[in-house]
Amino acid sequence: MAIAEQELEAPPHAHWHTLDVDESIALLQSDVNQGITNQEVKARFQRYGANELVAKIGRSSLQIFIDQFTNIMLIMLMAVAVVSAILDIRDHEFPKDAIAISSIVLLNGILGFMQETNAEKALAALKRMSSPKVRVIRDGGVIEIDGKNLVPGDIMLLEAGVQVAADGRLLDEQNLQVRESALTGEAEAVNKEAKLVLEEDAGLGDRLNCVYQGTEVVQGRAKVLVTKTGMQTELGKIAALIQNVETEDTPLQQRMTQLGNVLVTGSLVLVGLVVLGGMLNKGNFGELLKTSLSMAVAVVPEGLPAVVTVTLALGTQRMVRRNALIRRLPAVETLGSVTTICSDKTGTLTQNKMVVQGIRTGLHSLQVTGDGYAPVGEFTIDGVPEKPTFAVNNIPEVQQLLMACVFCNDAILQQKNGEWIIIGDPTEGALIVLASKGGCDAAEWQHRMPRVFEVPFSSERKRMSVLVQGEHGGNVLFCKGSPELTLECCTHIQIGDRIDPISDAQRQQVFAQNNELARRGLRVLGFAYRNLPELPEAGLNENDESNLIWVGLVGMLDAPRPEVREAVKLCREAGIRPIMITGDHQLTAKAIAEDLGIAQLGDRVLTGRELEKMSATELDREVQEVSVYARVSPEHKLRIVQSLQRQHQFVAMTGDGVNDAPALKQADIGIAMGITGTDVSKEASDMILLDDNFATIVAATEEGRVVYTNIRRFIKYILGSNIGEVITIATAPLIGLTVPLSPLQILWMNLVTDGLPALALAVEPAEPNVMKKPPVDPRENIFARGMGAYMVRIGIILAIITIVLMVWSYGFTNTHFNETYVKERWATMVFTTLCLAQMGHAIAIRSNTQLTIELNPMTNLYVWGSVIMTTVLQLVLIYVEPFRRFFGTHLITPTELAICFGFSALMFVWIELEKLVIRWWLWQRQT
Repeated sequence: MAIAEQELEAPPHAHWHTLDVDESIALLQSDVNQGITNQEVKARFQRYGANELVAKIGRSSLQIFIDQFTNIMLIMLMAVAVVSAILDIRDHEFPKDAIAISSIVLLNGILGFMQETNAEKALAALKRMSSPKVRVIRDGGVIEIDGKNLVPGDIMLLEAGVQVAADGRLLDEQNLQVRESALTGEAEAVNKEAKLVLEEDAGLGDRLNCVYQGTEVVQGRAKVLVTKTGMQTELGKIAALIQNVETEDTPLQQRMTQLGNVLVTGSLVLVGLVVLGGMLNKGNFGELLKTSLSMAVAVVPEGLPAVVTVTLALGTQRMVRRNALIRRLPAVETLGSVTTICSDKTGTLTQNKMVVQGIRTGLHSLQVTGDGYAPVGEFTIDGVPEKPTFAVNNIPEVQQLLMACVFCNDAILQQKNGEWIIIGDPTEGALIVLASKGGCDAAEWQHRMPRVFEVPFSSERKRMSVLVQGEHGGNVLFCKGSPELTLECCTHIQIGDRIDPISDAQRQQVFAQNNELARRGLRVLGFAYRNLPELPEAGLNENDESNLIWVGLVGMLDAPRPEVREAVKLCREAGIRPIMITGDHQLTAKAIAEDLGIAQLGDRVLTGRELEKMSATELDREVQEVSVYARVSPEHKLRIVQSLQRQHQFVAMTGDGVNDAPALKQADIGIAMGITGTDVSKEASDMILLDDNFATIVAATEEGRVVYTNIRRFIKYILGSNIGEVITIATAPLIGLTVPLSPLQILWMNLVTDGLPALALAVEPAEPNVMKKPPVDPRENIFARGMGAYMVRIGIILAIITIVLMVWSYGFTNTHFNETYVKERWATMVFTTLCLAQMGHAIAIRSNTQLTIELNPMTNLYVWGSVIMTTVLQLVLIYVEPFRRFFGTHLITPTELAICFGFSALMFVWIELEKLVIRWWLWQRQT
């Protein structure tokens, strides 16, 4: 059922986070302990529908197949096939021309159908994501149901490891953490609590008393009142956004349509002129009609769609070798036009791994190096590089801080298949890695000093405390948490071996250190401890978190990928502007962007709330300057991409979460992450990065530029030949000769003589400066930058050479041979010369300025192979009896064949002379 056909009535309140538990329960007429009755479930299921995403009705396979034959060039070929069949049947001949033309039309249709039947799977992926099993309370009992059977008012039970099946309001929770990165883009799990959130315009990440469909419970448990299901959920809104995004033709598709219109229009004009001129000269209408059919077949490059498809497919294979998987063939060429790359931060520009970068104590400032979770790095202490063990052995407060990192921690660091991974919370994982870099064996310390009691982290206290047995008797309480709140619990500070009462100046110093780390976009935690001679009888509680000894601060960051800086630099050199769009905090986004070179010091960061208040016109002005967007929602990402497109930017959007899918689909090129990406982002994308490496985009862009250059090269090659054929065919009746080429022979030239060398030209290697040039204008005309003039010029030269041969050979065969064989002999010489001239053209067109003798023949052996193979095949058509009868050729003597080779070589000589003229002209300009 289409969305438009199912108008679901939304539950009665839009801002559930602003209601307390009793208000929420009352509005949905539910019960905390009993849930709703089965009878009420049926009524609500009828009212709200199933808890699943509703897909739009797309085109059927039959409609897609029929649409393939609406191309104007194929329509003209179909008309030619019909007329040709009628003429052959009238003359009692086998309609081989019509069959051959129809086969080509059908082949092109099948190729297009195969490309388009890669149907949209984004909704299917969203549905798989949103239909887990879920436990609910109904009629006072706990049962397990399919997620699609949830209705508003259900009481849903959550625990660690489950996927949230619908949007809901928390009724009760115990230490609940939910990973919402798929929706908000933030890497950190969010601590949820049942208390009120009063701001009605609070963003997803700020609604701490609500959970959302498609997110994952990391730890804790909760009781949730289901408030929204199906298309009314936040995930459903994203699904609607994906469906409502209209996809446009790629630049290549637009250029091919433009090319078809020009060729067909030109063909019809020429046909009209030839028929009109022939009738005025009282020519035979049947012969004129055959001439028109030959011209129509000659003007359409039948092999071009197949060559383009194969070229794009070869491009995809090269990109896979460079870790970029192309989902839609036209996207290969489209990459060459990208002017702007909008990149998500988490997991795309960064490693999606928290890494400690700085430590601050009462006396010392330490910097820590290292990437990811590998326990390898160096410490710089007050600007002096030192071994990590120096900090532990010579700075007592650092040793105490690392002990706090180990004991206030539930994460596990382990090596798997040669890679270091974390089991548990990424923040705690970063602290374990820090301790390991300092030479502290976490497992050994935790064994020697086992945990006795714990006060877990809560959003009110914003800290965690553990009590461990001292190694030499007594007990030690370690505390980590918010620097401000942890510092409030401290009465002393450790300075070296001394424990001194903490002064106001020292407190201010801690605040200054905290601000300094926060301005760098780091997440900051404070650490403290105290000794307890005896175990508390009632267990550890918040009252024991007093009279603590302050030891220091730790600042950590989801570090940038080390290769991204160079990739950003290469993007700028290639005329591509990188932009960061993230759901993360603006300070973090700004620090990462400045570090990578995406933004400069002092550049503005635009937040989602600021963007929301802007009109389209205001946003259009801002996107020209702003390169960093923070705290944005899926709708915001979509608006940014659309605004850039209104500024005539050609946009690539990278992302990995569900929240990125609408923008991925709207962008000219959607690029998903292959490792961390969700099914939704992959299905909405045009390209997938197999290594999640931003630098791979640069490599893929280079391949895209190479593909586009090669497509232009073989279009020049193919259409130059076609223009020469058309002029030759049109000239023959005007000078009193019959048409020298049959439609079947023209198909042979367009498919084989042109097609094989064109495929070889498609693998021509990249020019050395391909990434030093600005992007190709996506609105560029197919005939731009001299390509149209080249094709016409070469077509005229080819026609002149062939017409001169045609006139000479007609006179020669008339003089030396029986009248019965005249037409076949001179026509076969014309056919052969046209084919062989294209071989010289293929060899010469590899470069616009370099002579063939200057090019390394080993860089593209395929061109030489295709030239030799095509020449041999052409000779087979002349000298092998079955082929000669089928294609209507005639035996020619070795002398006549040598004359054909001589005339055809003039094409190669002409193009090489043109290169010398161009070089002379360029030299004149420089001097």
